[in-house]
Amino acid sequence: MARDNKKKKEKITLKELKKQSFLMIVAFCMVAYGIVFYYWPLTGWIMAFQNYKPKNGLLHSKFVGLDKFKFLFEDDVFIKVIRNTFAMGVINLVSTTIMAVLFAIILNEVRKGWLKKPIQTISYLPHFLSWIVVTGILHDSLSSSGIVNDILLRLGIINQAINFFAFPKYFWPIVAFANCWKETGWNAIIYLAAITSIDPSLYEAASIDGADRLQKIRYITLPGIKPTFLILLLMNVGNVLNAGFEVQYLLGNGLVQSVSQTIDIYVLKWGISQNDYSLGTAAGLFKSAVSILLIVIANALARRYSDERLF
Repeated sequence: MARDNKKKKEKITLKELKKQSFLMIVAFCMVAYGIVFYYWPLTGWIMAFQNYKPKNGLLHSKFVGLDKFKFLFEDDVFIKVIRNTFAMGVINLVSTTIMAVLFAIILNEVRKGWLKKPIQTISYLPHFLSWIVVTGILHDSLSSSGIVNDILLRLGIINQAINFFAFPKYFWPIVAFANCWKETGWNAIIYLAAITSIDPSLYEAASIDGADRLQKIRYITLPGIKPTFLILLLMNVGNVLNAGFEVQYLLGNGLVQSVSQTIDIYVLKWGISQNDYSLGTAAGLFKSAVSILLIVIANALARRYSDERLF
């Protein structure tokens, strides 16, 4: 009897597989794509432990152990690069998250549909602009003859035009502003979706109790989007060291080099320009390891202090 039931289950399974053959083929293609383009390239990480020479290849290059990592952490430039990357990553994470939440809440409070939709559309259009265009706009706006200096001079705030790209103290705020301007509208979409999923009866009950708009935001809207906020925050913590490459590379110059270089630029400089692929790979591997560690720590803290976590 048990043998008959087993055969029956096997027949049902084969029948289901035949029914879902198209989905199985698609799934197999996606798995193969992931292995070929995401996991197989990770074998290149072995270069971080070698004195890699292209003519020798991965299999015949000299193994040097942790020498490349030792060189990185003895290099004062790389220590500054870590500081710059981490600082800009944290500033970008905090500023873009706060701006997205605020913008979503403010936009949700707009009652006129004919006004709300155009504002939302205009707000996320910068997301589709390349960083070449964005940095070009920033260069023109913040140049000595740009609109920002013109306004400041007309208002009497400054006596002479400022070259914003000549002073290191302005660079991180400029990068943060660029990321906020480009991504706030796009990042706010998911928060708007979370707000629309809140039960309208809660707002109706609050109105009956005499709550004003600020009280509704504080006691209904913010708690309603808290799970979404925490999940996105946990996911983005791993991207702290992905502070950027294009904006820093395009806006940076010799005068602000001490605060503009990131790990990605360091990898480009040593891995491509200096042909030291092993050192570039070691820097990239360090970045990946720290990103994974940050996600694990953030998830552990979330598991301890809240119900929201990634795993």
